[in-house]
Amino acid sequence: MKYLDEYRDGELAQHFAREIHRITTRPWNIMEVCGGQTHAIVKFGIDELLPKHITLIHGPGCPVCVTSLEIIDKALEIAARPDVIFTSFGDMLRVPGSTMDLLSVKGRGGDVRMVYSPLDAVKLAEQTPAKEVVFFGVGFETTAPATAMAVYQAAQKGLKNFSLLISHVLVPPAIEALMSSPNCRVQGFLAAGHVCSVMGYEEYFPLAKKYRVPIVVTGFEPLDILQGVLMVVQQLESGRAEVENPYARAVRREGNQPAQDLMRKVFKVVHRKWRGLGEIPHSGLGLAEAYAAFDAEKKFGLADHHVEEPKECMAGLVLQGLKKPHECPAFGTRCTPEHPLGATMVSSEGACAAYYRYRRHDFPNG
Repeated sequence: MKYLDEYRDGELAQHFAREIHRITTRPWNIMEVCGGQTHAIVKFGIDELLPKHITLIHGPGCPVCVTSLEIIDKALEIAARPDVIFTSFGDMLRVPGSTMDLLSVKGRGGDVRMVYSPLDAVKLAEQTPAKEVVFFGVGFETTAPATAMAVYQAAQKGLKNFSLLISHVLVPPAIEALMSSPNCRVQGFLAAGHVCSVMGYEEYFPLAKKYRVPIVVTGFEPLDILQGVLMVVQQLESGRAEVENPYARAVRREGNQPAQDLMRKVFKVVHRKWRGLGEIPHSGLGLAEAYAAFDAEKKFGLADHHVEEPKECMAGLVLQGLKKPHECPAFGTRCTPEHPLGATMVSSEGACAAYYRYRRHDFPNG
């Protein structure tokens, strides 16, 4: 099979699609873990190129989507304080909490600022010593090294007015939780290439073996995704369950060792609550004891703050692959990107937002 120099070749994409049709003999359910892959699938109609009995399930690989309502409410409470400058990536500013979002806090006078890097927040803390600067650390393993570097630098500089509200999550425990569910329909995975570029893919071998599930490391171009689907189907049809990496131009088996070393220095693995999925053991990152002084939850006394998820939003069922976005009664009516009920609609990588943007006219209530 060809990769690399020909990965944008339209003829090769057609070849992959034809091969998938040729070898598929029965229904298969394949989950793409990453929300960026979901958007590519829906935008370019990749799912419509596949045999009808291959179902692509949109997994929980959108960090905004899986950030718990509890953490967002903590962010809102901290951001509303007059002594705080609350910093975040832009995609978190419109994610609804129980009553409002961060942009609403800003509209009411809170000092909420969008930054492009956690290091921007560290610099801001240096420049404004009279204010508490908090960075909202959200994301999978892809963004965790930058957050770790921010904490490391803040400690080196002796900053007392910098802290993190952390909601970093880990992919392998989420796959384990999905596969161990009695409602699981997934038979193969497209692993997120950007996560694997940091962490490698050693952790996937035990999962593939334990659950007899193929896992293929996949990029984000339409051709990458088609190739990943083909390789998963080849394994399923031949009764194999292995980890394969056709995304070798970006991913090595061992990943980025310096980034991992920094993460291990700054973070520890903790239980983490995922929006729509509940608490998953050992699925998150929290600050190690040596850096506990930078923990915003402890600093502002919010560690024991708990919130229940709203019942109307079906984001949890979408994230588990049990429902498609358009099957939600609120899709496109009571829930839109301008007025989202849940994070899968507000996030630029959310499955509901993808369906709304590219497919809503295909459905009666869209």
